[in-house]
Amino acid sequence: MIKTIFLAGGCFWCTEAVFQRIKGVRSVQPGYIDGKVKNPAYREVCTGRTGHTEAIEVVYDTEEIQLSDLLSIFFTTHDPTTLNRQGNDIGTQYRSGIYYTSEAQKETSIQIIKELTDRNFFKNPIVTEVKQASPFYPAEENHHNYYNRNNEQPYCSFVINPKMEKLKNFFSNYLKESYEREF
Repeated sequence: MIKTIFLAGGCFWCTEAVFQRIKGVRSVQPGYIDGKVKNPAYREVCTGRTGHTEAIEVVYDTEEIQLSDLLSIFFTTHDPTTLNRQGNDIGTQYRSGIYYTSEAQKETSIQIIKELTDRNFFKNPIVTEVKQASPFYPAEENHHNYYNRNNEQPYCSFVINPKMEKLKNFFSNYLKESYEREF
């Protein structure tokens, strides 16, 4: 069954790159969610005044990958314990969030956070918000497929490449065949 969920783990270039490589993920689109302005532009979201967060729309096939696996990858490839921040990216637009499209997704998200908390997986508390999805606005075209087009850029080398290493080290069995050769 095909499902959609929205994930915010800091810069959408990072999360898009990670989830493009996962088996069972049909499509990934960067954009903006959970704000108060219709059709925001990147420059507006960056001010923090629209209320949006940079997020990705993940369309996935539950016969190939479970939401719990997607969320394990999500929590491992970003820091869900820093409020409004991922590394040097600071502001409400970089908050950690899961924006569900069904009650089952909400329940699974809350359960995964509880399990990680109970296991003390992170040394600090998880601050990831879990909310019903609001309107999602796709990002401008130059933000789509960013890492694949710009992986030599310093930001990609210093910020995204370590996430790719985590993906390879912890989730290699989830990689699409076309990306296995990349590592």
